Amino acid sequence: MRAYFEQLLGNSRQQKQLPFIFPFLISLCSGAIFSLALAPYYYWWIAILSPALLYAVLHRRSAKQAFMLGWAYGLGLWFVGAFWLYTSIHVYGDTNAILSVLMIAIMALVMGLFTAIQTWFYRRFFPETPLTFAPIWIVFEWAKTWVFTGFPWLFAGYAFTERFLDHYAPLFGVFGVSFVVITLACALVEIIKGRIFWLIPSGLLLLGAWGASHLQFVQPKKAPPLSVSLIQGNIPQDLKWLTEYQFKTLMIYANLTRSEWGRDLIVWPESSIPMFQTDIQPFLDAMNQQAKNRGSAWVTGIPYWDVTGSREVGTPLYYNSIMASGDNSQGLYKKQRLVPFGEYIPLSGLLSWVLPALQNDPSMSGFSQGSNNQKPLMIKGHRLAAAICYEVAYPNLTRRNAENSDFLVTVSNDAWFTGTAGPMQHLQMVQMRAKENGRWFIRATNTGVTAFIDSQGHIVKQAPIDKEAVLRGDLPAMQGETLYTRLSDWPILLFSVLLLILGWIYRPRQVDVSFKSRR
Repeated sequence: MRAYFEQLLGNSRQQKQLPFIFPFLISLCSGAIFSLALAPYYYWWIAILSPALLYAVLHRRSAKQAFMLGWAYGLGLWFVGAFWLYTSIHVYGDTNAILSVLMIAIMALVMGLFTAIQTWFYRRFFPETPLTFAPIWIVFEWAKTWVFTGFPWLFAGYAFTERFLDHYAPLFGVFGVSFVVITLACALVEIIKGRIFWLIPSGLLLLGAWGASHLQFVQPKKAPPLSVSLIQGNIPQDLKWLTEYQFKTLMIYANLTRSEWGRDLIVWPESSIPMFQTDIQPFLDAMNQQAKNRGSAWVTGIPYWDVTGSREVGTPLYYNSIMASGDNSQGLYKKQRLVPFGEYIPLSGLLSWVLPALQNDPSMSGFSQGSNNQKPLMIKGHRLAAAICYEVAYPNLTRRNAENSDFLVTVSNDAWFTGTAGPMQHLQMVQMRAKENGRWFIRATNTGVTAFIDSQGHIVKQAPIDKEAVLRGDLPAMQGETLYTRLSDWPILLFSVLLLILGWIYRPRQVDVSFKSRR
């Protein structure tokens, strides 16, 4: 049996290696090109090529060398893939260009450590095979959702949103899709090396995607769909929180909504009301009454001050929230995942010199974290699960919110990243969350991308970016649960751990010898 698994897990042949500078540069460049596989570029095949190159250059490298190669890959991945942060830091954070680029480089170096540690573990403890490289990749993608609050971006599985392999999403989530992508990438390298055996598992994975496409976990309820209007106000980020612009902001949204009263549901985006509810109660009462008179539900993003809770704990409790009111509708959702340097500044007193303009932004004053057991919003007898902006990047959080829901809503303000790939990457994540949970997702944003997304993750309707817009559509309630909604990430994580255990037990003994001779 050992001989069988050693053959399956691979064995390196002695070959002359290239000078280290060449694999280092290949790693850096292969990481840098990865984001071209994602929105808005959609070159999905790069999601195969990029990790395949990393897998190839790690061949017969020591653990220390693997660490540096992984760090180079991670540096390229995050510096290019998350460069959309430059707009928020430089343009809206009032930080000079050189310091802004330096901050992104530091972020990339820190995030690149995930890949560095990942590749170090791979070459230190396991044989060179797709059956160890892919599971380690998945474990570290998952770690990015919770280590230091998480930065769950640039996952391999997102490249296949609406592309065949995404049929694994309702079964095992985005990490299941990523596992298949990375396995196929590594298998390609093995096949090029002449190990034709890898055509078999590759074919089985593709056949599995075809089989998964015929599974049906959810179906529409018999109730008629809701008529929905999503309002996109297109308020510039540099004006959004100015006191003198607040009244104009409210008038823009009220005017865009005037023709929509009478529809079942009207949704305004994140913080579309740029004041606490305690400061604007007459306006809220008037809107609520107008919604009731016309038979509409009204959902809006608003900063919420928990006055009672603040008195009890002795400190102000402010929440980034979604509020539902109007005809037969109610509820309040408080954001659970806050964005560092976006909704609060860690060590703000020490870092005030870094982002001076943001110190006067009310959205940066220190929002509190909502609890993880909040009820869905109630909309005309339906349960509307909510997510605010960045939260949709967290698969398990969205999954928890989606439990016992009929449909999903997310509100966002991507004006921070106008003109970059950030908003389109963000939308792609919403598509994956819809596919994972088998629920329609409506997305109302300040500047775009406002959209209707069906239960298969397909964009049904989409508003133009950076323009005032009203997007109308129908929203069917769904029933049933996908396997992912029921079991979360545990199946793919446990399977990955099992493969790593087998890889450790049945590793060729020369892996240990090779390491000892090079450390």
